[in-house]
Amino acid sequence: MFYLFLWPVPIELNSWESPRDSRTDSLYSLNQKLKDIQVFWTNDGYSGPEDIVLKNDKIYVGYDNGIIMSSDGIFSNTKGRPLGMAFDLEDNLIVADAIQGLLSIDMSGKVRSLSIKSDTDNISFKFVDDLDISSDGKIYFSDASSKYGYGSDRLELFEHSPNGRLLVYDTTTQKTTTLLKDLYFANGVALSSDESFVLVNETFMYRIQKYWLKGDKAGTSEIFIENLPGFPDNISSNEKGLFWVALFNPRNDFVEISSDKPFLRKMVLRLPESLQPQPINHSYVLGIDEGGKVVHNLQYKAEEAYSPITSVKQYENDLYFGSLTHAGWGKIEAPK
Repeated sequence: MFYLFLWPVPIELNSWESPRDSRTDSLYSLNQKLKDIQVFWTNDGYSGPEDIVLKNDKIYVGYDNGIIMSSDGIFSNTKGRPLGMAFDLEDNLIVADAIQGLLSIDMSGKVRSLSIKSDTDNISFKFVDDLDISSDGKIYFSDASSKYGYGSDRLELFEHSPNGRLLVYDTTTQKTTTLLKDLYFANGVALSSDESFVLVNETFMYRIQKYWLKGDKAGTSEIFIENLPGFPDNISSNEKGLFWVALFNPRNDFVEISSDKPFLRKMVLRLPESLQPQPINHSYVLGIDEGGKVVHNLQYKAEEAYSPITSVKQYENDLYFGSLTHAGWGKIEAPK
């Protein structure tokens, strides 16, 4: 283990064993199924539409400057960084804001804070990332890291420490409970169609964890799928037995070879960011059934690819794509 003290928080560079690299598996063969993504709202002056929500034939998009735009114009401003979003049972837009925490926004655009820390461990949120809402109103959400805030995910990647958590906010008690901790960058969150379990992506371990909510296994967790060919970002359910997973990018050669070489990562981390490993233009989405089987492999690798895709949701017969950095949101017909 090595320490770097160039940042306000010392960085612990840990040695770890990268799981088997699955990029060359036939299951994940390169294709052009995302070549024809249509991109909308590219000229509205904003960028980074991380998540897309449809409600009453209106589209809601959260941008990197805190603005949430709807089909009618500016809907609200969190004054943070809205990431995952979903409407609750009372038509409030619930927002996982990386900076401001878990928020609720009414239809007039008024913002209200729901939670900024876990009542279980009394640890404040650093990077609230994604969420899903159950039929009884409970909000399941992730805090990607309890150490590094938004914009420092590269440090989290290089350090490789389990700082992430899966949490639930109970709207009745107004209490937040930690369900899982020690996750490697807890990211996307999605409930199963029968709400018997909830999934949370571990971006920097290329896997998805399952946490049981009902049945004999309630309160326990297990790996849902592992050895993914890229970095899983957000995840959503089409409520018909299929999860859509956005892969930020394929796995990176440097990250693979340096997993057990923290000194090498230490040297690279001292370089200007432009000289460090960078994502490539590669659109990547997987469709996974509730048994953990990959049934759809959608890709497109090209300069003009809509990339990185950081969220994907299915509404009727279409897939809607969000991106942390791209201008505009995308849309394509869902595969049969």
